[in-house]
Amino acid sequence: MQKEYATILEPGFGEIVEKKSRFIGYVCHAESEKAAIDFVTSVKKKHYDARHNCFAYVVGEENPILRFSDDGEPGGTAGKPILEVITGNGLCNICIVVTRYFGGTLLGTGGLVRAYTEAAKAAVSSTNIVRKRMVQPVRIHTNYNDLGKLQYILGSEGITTLESEYGQEVVLLVEILVDEVDRIMQLMTEATAARVSFEKEEVIFSVCGV
Repeated sequence: MQKEYATILEPGFGEIVEKKSRFIGYVCHAESEKAAIDFVTSVKKKHYDARHNCFAYVVGEENPILRFSDDGEPGGTAGKPILEVITGNGLCNICIVVTRYFGGTLLGTGGLVRAYTEAAKAAVSSTNIVRKRMVQPVRIHTNYNDLGKLQYILGSEGITTLESEYGQEVVLLVEILVDEVDRIMQLMTEATAARVSFEKEEVIFSVCGV
């Protein structure tokens, strides 16, 4: 099971000009194939007067869906090069659309491949690539006397407390890397003589840095 992948969160935009043809690249985060298709549709609507709106997307952490379209360009000169920018950067849950306004000069297959590749790269370069890792959200239930011990463990392990609830007991919400959950919980159990309890939530992917 894949436990980490790279993606982008903010949309991006880039443009290149090749022999008077404009190649405008757009990129967005897409958690589903529907989201990717909706993005393609929105770009096509925006550039309804363009000769071509070529695209590629990779969606899904496990067994990802890979799709691309040359949208009328010679086969293999547009959609596949865009897809290779995505896969070459190890990106997932991402969609790129490159719009072309024809400038009057034919570029040839090699020229098209280079232009679509560079436009896709320009779009990706305009935003930030982040890594998402599989984490286990855990609610930690403790008494006030043991709170300091648990906060020390969390701090030493580099785990940030996302939420804190203070009532008759203290409840801390944290996210722990899936491979580290059992070890961290064992540390807390031993530090509090088993006075701590845990409530696991559904495993998710969470941003862990650039």
